[in-house]
Amino acid sequence: MSGKIKEALEILIDLGMPRGQQNDRTALCLLALLDVREYTAWKQAKARLIGITPMMEFAKSYYKKNYAPNSRETFRRFSIHQLVEAGIALYNPDKPERPVNSPNAVYQISPLALETIKKYGSKKYSVAIMDFHKNIGSLSEKYKSPRQMEMIPIKNIPMISLSPGEHSQLIKEIIEHFAPRFIPGAILLYAGDAGSKWNFYDKKTVSKLGLEISEHGKMPDCLFYYNPKKWLIFVEATTSHGPVDNKRRTELNKLFKTPIKCIFVSAFPDKKTFIKFSGEIAWETEVWLADNPTHLIHFNGDKFLG
Repeated sequence: MSGKIKEALEILIDLGMPRGQQNDRTALCLLALLDVREYTAWKQAKARLIGITPMMEFAKSYYKKNYAPNSRETFRRFSIHQLVEAGIALYNPDKPERPVNSPNAVYQISPLALETIKKYGSKKYSVAIMDFHKNIGSLSEKYKSPRQMEMIPIKNIPMISLSPGEHSQLIKEIIEHFAPRFIPGAILLYAGDAGSKWNFYDKKTVSKLGLEISEHGKMPDCLFYYNPKKWLIFVEATTSHGPVDNKRRTELNKLFKTPIKCIFVSAFPDKKTFIKFSGEIAWETEVWLADNPTHLIHFNGDKFLG
């Protein structure tokens, strides 16, 4: 093993990264973020902007670690994501409003992590590590810290009155927090709740889109139209039942016979509820958690939203 990779692993452990990120891949991500090569002194580490593909190219060029192109998502989901959540790296610091699905996404070492790492190997390093943990905050709070995202209100939303209850609260979260982040500027076509199935229905826009909706069909909890991608977004609010499983996706496809691309989302109030239903969720769909509103879980190979 390269000496620098070994040292990077030690740093990751000292910074508190979990066992799942104590590996060569995450160490190489750290080295790429810092532009530290085999003979670069740690005190010469830099804070440069770099994307995931350039990180993989860095690993190949300077550490002879050749990863297949389809490893990019593994880098993002199982190394970079955790570095960001731990406060070690920043996501799009140059342009926080960059769309979540942008191919131009970049990362940068955080100022606190950089100053800490530059002291590696010196007498000041142990104190710097203690200061890092003192200033970075609790892990639970870090994992709830939202990414900075430009939120654009949903078009045509009227004042909607929802009946009391957890299910209605989740529908409110979908409209106010999911949609502005992941389908900014989308049009709300339909929203229902336990008290009123047809709470809101934009019949005029539905007609313009050439959709035929049967009032006897089992509607999704929310239906949006996202004009930039020409997508219909079906969202099911899942509290005690009803994620988008294979049966439900087939039902919705039959209910809306349309050439418009359909995207299916299961929304949950929290991770505990999601875990309860995770085995039922259909592939090629999306999952959103209201208690972590700036992230999506992709049950597919090629992600749609984000």
